[in-house]
Amino acid sequence: MKKCLIYSGGEYCRTEVKDFPDLVIACDKGLMYAQADLVRPDIILGDFDSFDGDQAPETLGAFVYPKEKDDTDTMLAVKYALENGCREITITCALGARLDHTIANIQAGTFIAEHGGRAVLQGKDDVIHVFSDGSILLPKREGWSLSVFSLSDRVTGVSIQGTKYSTDNAELTNGFPIGISNEWAEDKAEITVGTGVIMIIESRIR
Repeated sequence: MKKCLIYSGGEYCRTEVKDFPDLVIACDKGLMYAQADLVRPDIILGDFDSFDGDQAPETLGAFVYPKEKDDTDTMLAVKYALENGCREITITCALGARLDHTIANIQAGTFIAEHGGRAVLQGKDDVIHVFSDGSILLPKREGWSLSVFSLSDRVTGVSIQGTKYSTDNAELTNGFPIGISNEWAEDKAEITVGTGVIMIIESRIR
């Protein structure tokens, strides 16, 4: 499965690129973050209304879009990744800064899941996993919490194992936060979902 790393324009978080993806995209301010990580993007795009780099984006081969558009810069990158066959998409520097942008990036994660992919949104103190119809294994993190939410109206077939509060074949809705603030009881937690889009948030306790 092809992998993509997208640099978004939220709060900067250091991104360790170990298993290098098939495609790296930097959008708008995310180009500055990629440069800080010494990562050279394959694609640079956005309207660049928040970019404050030393070089004009056009000189770097960027695709420059108008500021008035329906898609956020990150959504443009997500659509490009999906259209080019990527189904494991990590959006780094996706959280923090403006709350509306954070919510927009979570919705971009939902878009990925609804189009057959899996999304990971990275921030300095939080990591978000968004997917549908499948399972994920998450190694224990000392000093972190583990929360599960429905991004669809409802998700079914939810199983949460290896945690203090476990469940099997449950149903969650997006109108009640029953899955918040769980914790690991074993070395790994396994979360499974049948139908609908689920969001799992690993948060540093602070």
